[in-house]
Amino acid sequence: MTDVAAQPGFPEIPDKLYFKIGEVSEILGVEPYVLRYWQTEFPQLSPKKSGTGHRLYRRKDVELLLRIKELLYEKRFTIEGARQTLQSEGRAASKPAARVQQLLFSDDPLPEIRRELAEILDLLK
Repeated sequence: MTDVAAQPGFPEIPDKLYFKIGEVSEILGVEPYVLRYWQTEFPQLSPKKSGTGHRLYRRKDVELLLRIKELLYEKRFTIEGARQTLQSEGRAASKPAARVQQLLFSDDPLPEIRRELAEILDLLK
């Protein structure tokens, strides 16, 4: 996922370890019940709970919430469409890293690298 918070037009996220739901609500400009609802709809969103049961959001949670808000409010996605978009973005981000690890830790990565380079060459033709 790109750093949504660094994009122009997004509010600046304070440099803190954890945020309470009221603080996140102010940053995003939505009511706390909206955040609680999004938590039920988006499995990627998982704020920790304090000993007293209060939700504690990390910076990555706030960035994810900013992305969700952008998809729902600005791009006018449905909840299901936003969920699918976030899942595909997550898969796309994790695939290259897993592929590189697989190549680095295999016994002889050269044949696989040659094959992939040949596929890239075919695409460029």
